[in-house]
Amino acid sequence: MKTKFTFLFALLFVGFTGFAQQDEECMTKLSIFHEYVKAKNYDAAYEPWKAVREKCPKFNIAIYIDGEKILEDKLDKVEGDEKVAVINDLLKLWEQRVEYFPSKTPKGEYAAQACQLQYDNYKLLNKSAEDLYACFDAAYKLDKETFTNPKSLYSYFSLMVDLYDAKKKTDAELFDKYDDVAEKVESEIENYSQKLNPLIEKEEAAGTALTGKDAQYKKYYESYLKAYDQVAGAMDKKLGDRANCENLIPLYEKDFEANKTNETWIRRAVAKMYEKECTDSPLFVKLVNAQHELNPSANSAYYLGVLKDKEGKSSEAVKFYQQAIDLETDNYKKSKIVYRVGTKFKKSGSYGQARNYFRQALKLNPSNGRPYLAIAAMYAASANNCGDTAFNKRAVYWLAAAEADKAGRADATLKKAAAQSAASYRAKAPQKSEIFSAGNAGKVISIGCWINGSVTVPNI
Repeated sequence: MKTKFTFLFALLFVGFTGFAQQDEECMTKLSIFHEYVKAKNYDAAYEPWKAVREKCPKFNIAIYIDGEKILEDKLDKVEGDEKVAVINDLLKLWEQRVEYFPSKTPKGEYAAQACQLQYDNYKLLNKSAEDLYACFDAAYKLDKETFTNPKSLYSYFSLMVDLYDAKKKTDAELFDKYDDVAEKVESEIENYSQKLNPLIEKEEAAGTALTGKDAQYKKYYESYLKAYDQVAGAMDKKLGDRANCENLIPLYEKDFEANKTNETWIRRAVAKMYEKECTDSPLFVKLVNAQHELNPSANSAYYLGVLKDKEGKSSEAVKFYQQAIDLETDNYKKSKIVYRVGTKFKKSGSYGQARNYFRQALKLNPSNGRPYLAIAAMYAASANNCGDTAFNKRAVYWLAAAEADKAGRADATLKKAAAQSAASYRAKAPQKSEIFSAGNAGKVISIGCWINGSVTVPNI
């Protein structure tokens, strides 16, 4: 019997050794509850699991992996005091996992998980916003690297806003925490984008479906990118008008002297004022120059270009924009700068130049579909100017729809918006009856002006 169980666990649990020295009863009961958990029979698993947890808490990490599932199942089945007891037991279980298996337990992840459980049940546990914020803040400071759960990051920031509204946090504390959490969210977006990009490139290059394994990874990375994109949007919505120019300018003016050599403070202040369109303020000029003096970088060069644009010195602005692109070595960050520059040219009506930048941004970060949508919008805006007949003018909308389709394929966060845009563009293109009347089905139509391309009329 013992040989049989030893063989079973050698297969089931990586790194499990020294069975002969372990308690026979714990080994047997662990096998029993693990099989029940695999079958999702959590009620039957509870007693043998509880026995192993109490007698042999260091025996195997499966006690904590399976125990989490067992207790979470219980949470859905109890109410009131019973639920409080299960919550407290789950919190204790996570503490024990940290104690007995520290190398296999990311501290920030599990600390945040414990805070989230309390946040989700704050009324039942009688937890205040201050209690919960302190919990998340401690978890974040304990191990920021593994505090990555999108929901917990939002809960953390949301509590800060609630405390600010209750006059328990200052403007500076609110904006600092926004910047801190937003940068963490952005770092996770970059992380998953870089993992996803090779799969997007592989899919586009081959023109065929990915392997099953690659498709699973793609779905996994896209799910996290969607979650972080939602968190970023929710944070901006929650912050709302609390961070407007009327609030930001006096705050940054007051704190400038104390922070004029603080590179992080200056960088965040510049970014926030740019984001909130406070760039007409003399303070923005002062902050940008301070940032460039402290550390000439891609970001500071970009903002100097913004200042030159405001002065009407477009050629000098372009030089700074190009300098920003050249200075940035990280492809993901470079793509964001290139996209910003493309957006500036788009707003000024320089569509050809804008498209060049958007295409460059796509090469640097293929999983960001926004440049495709921007190109689609420029094509649509040029329909009346880039065709020589009424039919050919409207044919430009097929080109716009094709770009919108690409956005949806590349970027899971834009699937719905891209599909809506593509449908809208196709509705403006010639319809079946018009194609039939013109006799253009299957023909290739050349599109002039800055577009300088062609489109094949759909067959009917």
